[in-house]
Amino acid sequence: MRIEWNIQKKRGNVRPVLTYSITLDNYEIDLCLPMVRVESRIPVPPESFMSHCWPEANERNDWVPKSFYLLQTPSHKTGFLNERLVLPWRRDNAYPEVDAGFRLLRQAFEEMLRQSSDSAPMDEKKVLETTTVAKQRIAGAFMAERILQAVKA
Repeated sequence: MRIEWNIQKKRGNVRPVLTYSITLDNYEIDLCLPMVRVESRIPVPPESFMSHCWPEANERNDWVPKSFYLLQTPSHKTGFLNERLVLPWRRDNAYPEVDAGFRLLRQAFEEMLRQSSDSAPMDEKKVLETTTVAKQRIAGAFMAERILQAVKA
């Protein structure tokens, strides 16, 4: 799995935007891994639909986060995920919880990968045939039926 992310913010009251993509390796896709989700410590800003935050408003005014973003891996059917998250405005532009969140996601994914890899492949083939005892029991009736069919013809 490869996780790539980027945080971009324009000058001013504009909120930063985190974009990330996750790509699964072919081996991981072939294992049919379920999507892994973790709750990060990346806060969802109030009114996250807004691309800006005015001075003295929302996260710039004694704000305490109430919810956090979920990070997830892609489905094994697509093997690829692209996401965009609006981050809270911060004076120092520091977002250490982004790196921590992706590390947490990677750790959870690697545990799922380990569990899936431990499920060994198999290819079992067997054949069961009628036993000799059963064949001996039906032989007389079978031969009688064939003789009767031959006589009718």
